[in-house]
Amino acid sequence: MWTLARDTEVLDLNSSYAYLLWCRDFAATSVIAEVGDEPAGFVTGYLRPEAPDTLMIWQVAVSAQFRGQRLAGTMLDELVRRTGATRMETTITDDNAASHRLFTGLADRHGADWRRAALFTPEHYPDGHDTEYLYEIAPLRTAAA
Repeated sequence: MWTLARDTEVLDLNSSYAYLLWCRDFAATSVIAEVGDEPAGFVTGYLRPEAPDTLMIWQVAVSAQFRGQRLAGTMLDELVRRTGATRMETTITDDNAASHRLFTGLADRHGADWRRAALFTPEHYPDGHDTEYLYEIAPLRTAAA
């Protein structure tokens, strides 16, 4: 997962240790896709403790050679099915048009509404990070149309 995240050149890269812990502690709410024996992508997520029907998606990565094959959407649909979540949240920066399309597409497939609002703005960060907009998608159906 660390290598896939690094190779996207756009995701915030966590430590390799963080990805190992994530796999141990959040395996039920995350997914790794393989094509043949090769890791092709991953989605990390968790059910929010204050809202256990809400699946918060942390990162989505797809290897360059497997992009354009709907792999990210398939992984998200699998997590909705697996968790039974009726709501999904994620954060996206303004410059990430691909993620905007991915998550609004998920909303369309599941007949859900979506809304967006600033969650963390540059003054929240010590490193000048761009605004992260919270996308809230609900209600989700567990079987995509």
